[in-house]
Amino acid sequence: MASLPLPRVESLVEYTSFKLTVLPYLAQLQWLPASLQEAGRNLDSLKEVYVATNPMVSALALCSVLAGVFFLAAEINRNFSQVDRFWSILPAVYNVHFALWARLAGIRTQTLDTIAVISVIWSVSVFSPNCYDDVQMTDRCCEQVRLTFNYWRKGGYSIGSEDYRWAIVRSKVNNTFLFTIFNFVFIAATQSLLLLLITAPTYTFVIAAYNQGSEVFGLPDLAFSRFALFLIVIEYFADQQQWNFQTAKHEYQTKARIPEPYRDHYTPEDLERGFVVSGLWSWSRHPNFVAEQAVWLTMYVWAAYRTETYASWIGLGVVGYLLIFQGSTRLTEAISAKKYPEYSEYQARVGRFIPRLSVEAKKSKPAAKKPAAKKPAANIEGAEEETEVKKTK
Repeated sequence: MASLPLPRVESLVEYTSFKLTVLPYLAQLQWLPASLQEAGRNLDSLKEVYVATNPMVSALALCSVLAGVFFLAAEINRNFSQVDRFWSILPAVYNVHFALWARLAGIRTQTLDTIAVISVIWSVSVFSPNCYDDVQMTDRCCEQVRLTFNYWRKGGYSIGSEDYRWAIVRSKVNNTFLFTIFNFVFIAATQSLLLLLITAPTYTFVIAAYNQGSEVFGLPDLAFSRFALFLIVIEYFADQQQWNFQTAKHEYQTKARIPEPYRDHYTPEDLERGFVVSGLWSWSRHPNFVAEQAVWLTMYVWAAYRTETYASWIGLGVVGYLLIFQGSTRLTEAISAKKYPEYSEYQARVGRFIPRLSVEAKKSKPAAKKPAAKKPAANIEGAEEETEVKKTK
């Protein structure tokens, strides 16, 4: 195999070494723009530049460009859902990029092809932690339609559409300059980098294939890949259940009747409650989020298993992903609890992510009783006199 911009390493642990597998190639970022400019529109020349560039470096270059575009677009339009629109697309783009680069470089592995297929299926079937009316995915309860199909059908790609939570965050910051810094550092840069980092395990498979030569797609690989597909199915059904409920609810609110397809599924009481509590949503308050996080956690564990290394830089993406969902879910639920009177009881009965063994609602502390106000003495005396008069009569 011809020399490629990949390291030759001697042990499994070194496959996940940032110092050996990424750091030596970051200098390529300096000459990459000039190389692309020189190649122009010549496809053969562009292919040569593409293959001559380390795949993680070229992915990082794209990530950097997109972060700048997201920042400028948000500032110009004052719409901060730019990253949300690509939340379900970019991870698939990066994983397909790794698989494509490997093929063009003469590295063919079933693992990379499988991951690319799984990523595309995830992208087109599910939705982003951000999208519909004020918790219209818990009225938005799915919180911003998540993978591309759901994000599209909820209007996430409509001109001017913005995740309802950004308006709340802006109101809390209440300083244009500080929010601009927040937009650049977190919304545009950090989230863009996060969407690249969750695919870092795939880059590890590229390193492994380059160093090991022939690959054996064994039973553990089959188990990891099929489990990821199972999670995508769970996520799809959770999103679909939420979509069905919201569709029925909004028509019920508009026309005062339950749509024909949903009459056997929901009662007026269900729709008036405002949020779905049946199906997968009776086990978890966010079953779609559970499945989405588990998909990328599975990808990381798969790579960790293959490299026999469970603590390395390739886990930063999935850790950040979990933290993002923790924060966004807390904000969404705070809004839901204010909007829906029964939501706090739902929170007490059903786990946020992990199902509770007990379905009994947590008992809330009884409110302290206020001491009864004493009546003025004059009034009491008047009441006693009135009683005496009645007895005399």
